[in-house]
Amino acid sequence: MSNDDNIDLVFKALANPVRRTICDELKLRPLTTKQLSAGFPELDRTTVMQHLKVLENAGLLIPVRKGRERFNYLDAMPIEEIHQRWIGPHAAAASTALARLKHDLEEDVKDNLTAR
Repeated sequence: MSNDDNIDLVFKALANPVRRTICDELKLRPLTTKQLSAGFPELDRTTVMQHLKVLENAGLLIPVRKGRERFNYLDAMPIEEIHQRWIGPHAAAASTALARLKHDLEEDVKDNLTAR
């Protein structure tokens, strides 16, 4: 599977509000499937498990079995890859522009103080 295919899976997984909420919960700590299901009383356990499978297929979730329980861990690396590809370059450019603006404003203030 190509990197673009993987990124497509991540975007599709995060397009659903239930899956985004699951990721929000998992960024705080790993949770069992039962604990996650309890957070969605409007959904049955099977539906929550389907959402977990989509997150797992996108590489956003790592399931670990401990006895009869399945602990779900968030893997943020696919999100980091998206950040590096699209957000990082724009953030760097914005940071450079702000630093340039700060420098220019400081120079203007300095010039105005010496002109008095």
